[in-house]
Amino acid sequence: MRGILREIGMIARALDSISNIEFKDYDLTKGQYLYLVRICENPGIIQEKLAEMIKVDRTTAARAIKKLEMNGFIEKKEDKHNKKIKKLFPTEKGKSIYPFLIRENDYSNIVSLEGFSESEAETLSNLLRRVRKNIEKDWEFVKKGNKRTY
Repeated sequence: MRGILREIGMIARALDSISNIEFKDYDLTKGQYLYLVRICENPGIIQEKLAEMIKVDRTTAARAIKKLEMNGFIEKKEDKHNKKIKKLFPTEKGKSIYPFLIRENDYSNIVSLEGFSESEAETLSNLLRRVRKNIEKDWEFVKKGNKRTY
């Protein structure tokens, strides 16, 4: 059973590599497109929730957000009620590239499920969701400074 996570990892790295190459013309690199898509879909999201959604630590999220802001894809706005809270919004530049990012995602989904029946695709989706939920438990545990026992 060792091969399952290796396969998932290879798929993720291959898609990430493809996206980094294809999105280079848009000044999007190293998975920044993931952040931009989530911000476009959740305007006003805060950095902590975004990091949790993507499953990265706060420092990694902060770096990606800073680059997106520097390149004009997103902007931070203060919360009206709490000045310490910075909400993230796509700029016009960010909104304009969003449809391209979604088309790429849709295309990659179609390619990845080529030869699968609708039933097989649904089963795969359900099984992967279960895998993610299992991993999320450990991710939350370790994120809080705990160590897993192997």
